[in-house]
Amino acid sequence: MGNNFEVKMNEYLPLRDVVFNTLRQAILKGELAPGERLMEIQLAQKLGVSRTPIREAIRKLELEGLVLMIPRRGAEVARISEKSLKDVLEVRRSLEELAIELACQRMTEEDMQALEEAQKAFKAAIEQGDAMKRDDLGALAAADVKVHEVIYGSTHNKRLVQILNNLREQMYRFRLEYIKDEDKRQILQLEHEKILAALRLRHMAEAKAVARGHIDNQEITVLKNLKERKEV
Repeated sequence: MGNNFEVKMNEYLPLRDVVFNTLRQAILKGELAPGERLMEIQLAQKLGVSRTPIREAIRKLELEGLVLMIPRRGAEVARISEKSLKDVLEVRRSLEELAIELACQRMTEEDMQALEEAQKAFKAAIEQGDAMKRDDLGALAAADVKVHEVIYGSTHNKRLVQILNNLREQMYRFRLEYIKDEDKRQILQLEHEKILAALRLRHMAEAKAVARGHIDNQEITVLKNLKERKEV
């Protein structure tokens, strides 16, 4: 079991919700790996809580599809499936295209400067990440997320940003699966650059096409990784 996560108390939330959020984030970020067993006693000791909130959290995570209950084995982190990937990316394509369309219409000079800075930070993260191991990919993933967050913010549509941020959390496992492939990082950087250039020129159709291809490439790569894993 990974040791990179801990419970963060919140005076405004019940303990059961804090534990649920802690375990959910650990799964989404890969700190609890797909297929890893969730032992109530060990988790309770690690987080310094009783088994009751752990049990309640596992049940909620099962309803979200992040945990599976296996007969005679117990709970384990759900593995990434082709269906879950396709479902999430199907929604993301539509919402990203809407975000690109609105950003083309509404982004300010300050928004563009923020996007350029986010892209510079992402490029720097890639250059530093050539020797990264999977456990060290958090900074690179965060830099990738930041680029998209700036675009979302440039829509100046709070409800859309809220929905996309929720989807971002569901995407996290897939994002890590994608960027762990070093060969894809330069492609990812180039796609970001093309989106930025099209947004700067307000070329909506071009920006949407690049964004769509950006997501298509992610789907192709992650599906390929999943299939190769099955064949091992």
